[in-house]
Amino acid sequence: MATKIRLQRHGKKGKPYFHIVADSRAKRDGRYIERIGNYNPNTNPATIELDFERAVHWLQVGAQPTDTAKAILSYKGAIYKNHLLKGIAKGALTEDQVNKKFDAWLSEKEGKVQAQVDSIKSADEKVKADVFAAEKAINEERANLIAAAQVGPLLTLLLLLKPLLLLSLQKKLPLLKLLLLLLLKKLLLPLRKL
Repeated sequence: MATKIRLQRHGKKGKPYFHIVADSRAKRDGRYIERIGNYNPNTNPATIELDFERAVHWLQVGAQPTDTAKAILSYKGAIYKNHLLKGIAKGALTEDQVNKKFDAWLSEKEGKVQAQVDSIKSADEKVKADVFAAEKAINEERANLIAAAQVGPLLTLLLLLKPLLLLSLQKKLPLLKLLLLLLLKKLLLPLRKL
């Protein structure tokens, strides 16, 4: 049976982490001939570490990548490099032309990846700024409500008791004055705790 390049799953449930391996015939997480790299789909964008030269070597000796492994190798350029090296073997290209083509492709690919990373980062920063602005508005509204709750009952109480205070001060009624002061203290103590 032909050698395959496949993914070997590791990690915990819901958080997969894959090794990219070359094997001849084994179960998904079983033995392998050589570990070529790692693939972590949990990050955004996905993290791929690949021993590029060994991946190209396995492709040249006829290893068949699985669908997901083929996508990863294509993303990193190993399949394209193998294609260009076949052109050298056929005599259609020289090694300098292959290196120029591959370097041009690689720089273009890195530019696209960096643009994607920048767009993700700017979107995250925008979301954080929107959340901060919303929290700030909620905190201001909450402060206004607390201030209104502290001042509102006090003003209502003073407006209700104003005629009694004036009456007690004008007629010099110490008993009424004492009762009003006790009432005010009992009503103001809970408001101070807010």
